[in-house]
Amino acid sequence: MIIGAGLGGLECGYILAKNGMEVVVLEHDVHIGGCLQSFKRGNILFDTGFHYIGGLRQGESLHGLFKYFNLLDLPWKALDEDCFDEVVIGDRSFPLAVGHDRFVDTLAHYFPREKDNLTKYVGFLKSVGEHITDAFLPREASDFYSTSLFARSAYQFLVDTIGDPLLRKILSGNSLKMELRQDTLPLYVFAQINNSFIQSAWRITGGGQQIANHLADDICRMGGTVRTNAMVTAIKDENAVAKGVVINGEEFMEADYIVCDIHPQEALQLLAQSTSVRNIYRRRIGALENTYGMFTAYLALKPESLPYLNRNLFVHDPQAQMWNAGDIATESVMVSFYDNQPALDLLSPMKWKEVEQWADKPKGRRGEDYVEFKMQKVEDCLRLVERRLPQLRDAIDRVYTSTPLSYNHYVLTSRGSAFGIRKDWHSPMTTVLTPRTPISNVLLTGQNLNLHGVLGVSMTSVFTSAEILGMQTLVDQMDVRHWK
Repeated sequence: MIIGAGLGGLECGYILAKNGMEVVVLEHDVHIGGCLQSFKRGNILFDTGFHYIGGLRQGESLHGLFKYFNLLDLPWKALDEDCFDEVVIGDRSFPLAVGHDRFVDTLAHYFPREKDNLTKYVGFLKSVGEHITDAFLPREASDFYSTSLFARSAYQFLVDTIGDPLLRKILSGNSLKMELRQDTLPLYVFAQINNSFIQSAWRITGGGQQIANHLADDICRMGGTVRTNAMVTAIKDENAVAKGVVINGEEFMEADYIVCDIHPQEALQLLAQSTSVRNIYRRRIGALENTYGMFTAYLALKPESLPYLNRNLFVHDPQAQMWNAGDIATESVMVSFYDNQPALDLLSPMKWKEVEQWADKPKGRRGEDYVEFKMQKVEDCLRLVERRLPQLRDAIDRVYTSTPLSYNHYVLTSRGSAFGIRKDWHSPMTTVLTPRTPISNVLLTGQNLNLHGVLGVSMTSVFTSAEILGMQTLVDQMDVRHWK
């Protein structure tokens, strides 16, 4: 039994069905996919949270995992190798290139005195990526988290390695795919994610929903079931063993194992009546902080009004803090293009407290002040982005928006968090979670455990499934020894 049909839940379902288990995936929404969902407005298909991935070529970080999950044949489109991400700071623009050597050479053109430091920086990221399969080796969790790169500061590594403050900003400037907090972000998260995109960067033509649909179709083909409109309202257990789940408040379904692809705090709510979960565990999970959310402006453009760019733009105010983003100011925006339709997305970090005053109001009835707030955020994003794309404003046909409230409502991300639970290098043993819970046959998966993003969630789905099948079984099936 799997609660939640996001990427982690569907990948766990795929693994378990592939190994002959009877799998039922239960999704509360009418659509599967979580943050992979695509939605249509007029004739434009927008993506909810999926924009691009890294490391999809043979021998790279994500390739082996997606080969196992049968996802390599989807319509992937490689971004420009000379500039997959363009970082814009004020009126200056800097390209980030695919390939470790090319990445160094491209930036060294602007910072020749930093070439040796860039080589060290990229060499370290590459070494982290080359050891990605080490995560599947047996070890004591306490030793791993206390001595690994989860226990080192990403920010301190950057300061120690790169001397030029502007170059440090550039190397941080395309990292709106993680929460850059100077006091908490572990080095492993920063290094593994950034390395995967330096390896190679990819969009998918036609929307991220295809990933979810493909996994769901394969689960069903292997004898499993994927149900929508199936809200799990309770997990029933006896003597620290789960017996099954209650669906939509009335239907009971038995289960040998329950995998929760939801926030751990939400999972504990489903176990609210359990006497097997000690209060100390509830307090520990309840005290975990969440990363910030995202404001997104989905822009439908007039046909042929704006040239398509086969790259992402990351546009920053010259005074943008990046590592400790301000609570309210819109100072950084990611621009993500669609390659098959006149549209693009503008994404900017947004803290929960910016929208908290409307949190108790139902969707569609949050008032004119909420609408005005969102339109002001659109304007703030446009003012920043039009420094790089001066023709954008006139190219806009229609605008749609989402805030952390939208993510909280549609995909049940706690407080609309974009990257799950905040990992803290000071205390990796408490903020980097394992799949296990106090209930022996209830497991966790998804972005809240180890790494977030497609790479992190895919790895975590293997860790979760290994609690049932054994890691050696999965290592052999995935042929991990031949990934490099």
